Amino acid sequence: AVIGSKSAWQVLRRHLVDLDHEEFWMLLLSRSCKVIAKELISKGGLSGTIADPKIIFGIALQHQASSIILAHNHPSNNLKPSQQDINLTRKLVQAGRIMEINVVDHLIISDDGYYSFADEEML
Repeated sequence: AVIGSKSAWQVLRRHLVDLDHEEFWMLLLSRSCKVIAKELISKGGLSGTIADPKIIFGIALQHQASSIILAHNHPSNNLKPSQQDINLTRKLVQAGRIMEINVVDHLIISDDGYYSFADEEML
């Protein structure tokens, strides 16, 4: 099945709800937008975690992914992206363009639902 923001949320939410710390995950997608793998990138504290572009794209290259979907949780249940979230997403989208690995979406997941950068036209 081709994966969109809602199906990505359904795949990742069980990893990211009910946590008291932030985690950053990634779905790796084939050329036909099927999930090749899901990877935990980092675990952090209450208000942040590290999402290193070198690690993210290193894993994407290892899996020969055509595109990726990024996701992290907000333990506060606030779905609004922080300025850090926005800046990181922009940086990863730019890096992906250079490497020809499309960043399809970045989801912020909370116990109450999700925020999609793609749905909000923030990519």
